Amino acid sequence: MTQLYIDSDIEEIITNIAPLYEDFEGKNILITGAGGFLGRYFTTVFEKLNECVLQRECRVTALDNFIAGNNPAYEEGSRSGVRYIRHDVVQPFETEESFDFILHAAGIASPFYYRAFPLETIEVSITGTKNMLQHARQSNASLLFFSSSEMYGDPDPKYIPTPESYRGNVSCLGPRACYDESKRLGETLCRVFHTQYGVHTNIVRPFNVYGPGMGERDYRVLPNFANRIKGGHPLHVYSSGRQTRTFCYITDAITGFFKVLVKGVPGEPYNIGNPKPEISMLDLAELIKETLAIDFNVDTVEYPDSYPADEPNRRCPDISKAKTQLAFNPKVDLSEGLRRYFNWTDQHYSGVLD
Repeated sequence: MTQLYIDSDIEEIITNIAPLYEDFEGKNILITGAGGFLGRYFTTVFEKLNECVLQRECRVTALDNFIAGNNPAYEEGSRSGVRYIRHDVVQPFETEESFDFILHAAGIASPFYYRAFPLETIEVSITGTKNMLQHARQSNASLLFFSSSEMYGDPDPKYIPTPESYRGNVSCLGPRACYDESKRLGETLCRVFHTQYGVHTNIVRPFNVYGPGMGERDYRVLPNFANRIKGGHPLHVYSSGRQTRTFCYITDAITGFFKVLVKGVPGEPYNIGNPKPEISMLDLAELIKETLAIDFNVDTVEYPDSYPADEPNRRCPDISKAKTQLAFNPKVDLSEGLRRYFNWTDQHYSGVLD
């Protein structure tokens, strides 16, 4: 089976969350989207905690329907306290178990896939979220909802870096609306269950998380670049290439998510990302050349029909809230993260174009 992470990255996450170990001793945890990019890191970290750290093993139930998850080897079975079950969270999950924590990471995050599965994208963020909130209410569990920085839409430049208080600039009829608007409504459901029923909910808004384990057919910018570099093809940058993003390496992101899960103020959203550097896609390509000490051509192209246009011009998080309340401080700079990621893709990507 393909190694979907770097061992030292998992060790880094486990070291980063050392102050939280006792919060997981003997606890029962439910994870949705366990076969996805983020979900696999959570399940792997819990496996390693059970094997090497915790005195009382935590029990993890890991759900995924694998509509977009790229690791079906995790479909079923148990190991190191983690039980894998194939299940679509849009359908009720029948269980007699009570949970202490619910990580609702199920979702279709790649623009390519949510354009192909718009109704499924909406349903998992709304019906799936409501189902998990019902479990949290019944269990008196803390629930962490994985929203997205895309819920901000295309922010007014006055609100970049973008704080959690920004209300968003989203088109409900745009090509990305199935994802953006359903994440916004998922957040509303979390707040309603918190205010109406006292459910401990928290929301994370990830900003362009990347790292080993991203599928080669993920179709977001870094997997696209890595696929084409491996195959010796020119890089394709959509539109003008002047749109900007910031990127957060997976070890920092997972550390931040764990901190929100355990220490987040109930009912509150948190941006989790790395605010520096805010970089254009053309400059990102140049940084990759410099970091990897290689050369390649870069072409600007129109959006393919399979990929939704209407991208935000800029995306950059204000993480002051997570810094102040949770001591969240990203450690891996972009050059180092790119070096780790592209070293991994060089071993695990094929370079074959669609």
